[in-house]
Amino acid sequence: MKIEVLGPGCAKCRKLYENARTAVQDLNLQAEIVKVEEIQKIVNAGVMMTPALVLDGEVKSVGKVLSVDDIKKMLI
Repeated sequence: MKIEVLGPGCAKCRKLYENARTAVQDLNLQAEIVKVEEIQKIVNAGVMMTPALVLDGEVKSVGKVLSVDDIKKMLI
């Protein structure tokens, strides 16, 4: 599984990244978690608001910081 957190590196983006890491650890999953900060890559993904969460190439959330529990629900 590949999890991408899209955003320019703001506090909300960093929080979403940390929440994603915690969710993966709590569920004991094997996943690659990547921060994508390049604006062109974010736009190419069709994301106009950050932070965004992408699971295996599919945009799952845009413009909000999901909680650890919200992310866990998406991963199960």
